[in-house]
Amino acid sequence: MKQQCYLAAIYLNWIFLGAGVAYLAHRGLYVAAVLWIVLLPLAMWVYIRVFPTISQAMGYGKVDDRPAQHFEQAPTRVTLYTALGCPFCPVVKGRLTALREKMNFSLEEVDITLRPGILVAKGIRAVPVVEVGDRRLDGNATSAQLADLISGAGQ
Repeated sequence: MKQQCYLAAIYLNWIFLGAGVAYLAHRGLYVAAVLWIVLLPLAMWVYIRVFPTISQAMGYGKVDDRPAQHFEQAPTRVTLYTALGCPFCPVVKGRLTALREKMNFSLEEVDITLRPGILVAKGIRAVPVVEVGDRRLDGNATSAQLADLISGAGQ
């Protein structure tokens, strides 16, 4: 299974949250609706935090990193497209942040959760996506893969 989050699944999670609140409020269960609003996002946050340790048990495989061996200075612009609720996005962001100190590139993070214009224009259906110029890397990537992409070796 490719290590990425399909945006359709992320949107379904948020629809589930909203539908649960609407249902509970409609039934007059206001305390339960408030608990739903608080506990479901909290559960998602915990899931994202512990995901690297449970990813293999969930069938995604390990999200272990393969460190980059060579660092070339690459004063370029790197764009990371993420979505709220994706457990792979913080992993890739952490790797890019560590590489930025060694490779001297600028990093821009774009949350595309509620930006359908970018999704259509870029043809993004799953995140994370790392873009450097006209090159891009979809899904979870190791530091070595990211460094190759940024330095231009991935052309």
